[in-house]
Amino acid sequence: MRILVVTVVHHPEDARILHREIAALRERGHRVVYAAPFAARNTAPRPYVEGVDLPRAVGRDRGAALRAARALLVEHGPAADVVLLHDPELLLALPGTLRRLRRAGAAPVTVWDVHEDTAAALAMKAWMPRLLRPPLRTAVRAVERLAERRLRLLLAEDAYQDRFRRVHPVVPNLATPPPGPPPPPGRDRVVYLGQLSRARGALDLIATARLLAPAVRVEAIGTADPDVRDALATADRDGVLRWYGFLPNDRALARLSGALAGLSLLHDEPNYRHSRPTKVVEYMAHGVPVVTTPTPLATELVERYGCGFVVPYEDPPAAADAVRRLADDAELRLRAARRGREAAVSELNWRRRAADFVDQLEAWVKEETGGATVPEDAAFRD
Repeated sequence: MRILVVTVVHHPEDARILHREIAALRERGHRVVYAAPFAARNTAPRPYVEGVDLPRAVGRDRGAALRAARALLVEHGPAADVVLLHDPELLLALPGTLRRLRRAGAAPVTVWDVHEDTAAALAMKAWMPRLLRPPLRTAVRAVERLAERRLRLLLAEDAYQDRFRRVHPVVPNLATPPPGPPPPPGRDRVVYLGQLSRARGALDLIATARLLAPAVRVEAIGTADPDVRDALATADRDGVLRWYGFLPNDRALARLSGALAGLSLLHDEPNYRHSRPTKVVEYMAHGVPVVTTPTPLATELVERYGCGFVVPYEDPPAAADAVRRLADDAELRLRAARRGREAAVSELNWRRRAADFVDQLEAWVKEETGGATVPEDAAFRD
């Protein structure tokens, strides 16, 4: 198959898009063109995919990205068997574009990969005026229902089924455990991996770091939203914590091994209540005990597998106490690390689900085309 993967919101190195889904497609021998905001994110396409640069959709500035995405679909869509969209914004580029492709007899199977609860996420956008949030949530739900009638949907969480009338395949955000046994957790370093924002607990992370210093160092890996960027830069400058900023996925994951604990300090937001924090699964896969706030799916993981501690929302002293307990009890942290690793390998392993993802796309193409594919196009040649 020839697959056109498109995002104007996510980082081109997004783990779900590049390191799970695109990797699974390439492993099966499919050809991928990856359209993403490479220049805007100061990164380049990996050498094993053909990259197409798009503007980044950020804040209220989304028009240029959508126009570029529409032009991309017109140019590359006829040569694709599948168009895989990763942002709800891209649904706005489809009206008219798909009709035009269908009239030309070259409409690809179009799939929306639903990463989050978009309507709930709007309430967390600082750039979104509060008065506009309720009507926009209503509009988002209407667009989702329309997308369900016109497109194929993949869901990142089972709980997202409740937003739709039909049952759709779930492609969960699982980890790929590194081969071989990981090093045992140490005693002097904890890590945070992921986007940093107020709602994701960035300020709580700084406060926790102050309580743990100097005995335990906190490392934060990920890009930061404007609302916390200055606070993180100041904390890094003052030696309160070490903020690495964005690191490519392989380098970021390498920082997990040997850590005392992995932190997930999400606040109690609607968008987090039915989402499994991918960072928690990554910590488990790398043999790192987990300290998390009580979002439901993170709590379920920690309590089921005994791989760490659940602490109250917005409570840095409790998070620091949990870290100290792990630092002071070698048997406790080794047991939590071992149990998390075992669960990640046996039950939360992306390698066991990657084939299901590719099989689903292949089945949809066969269903729509009867097994035929469109003629070869230069954009999809090796």
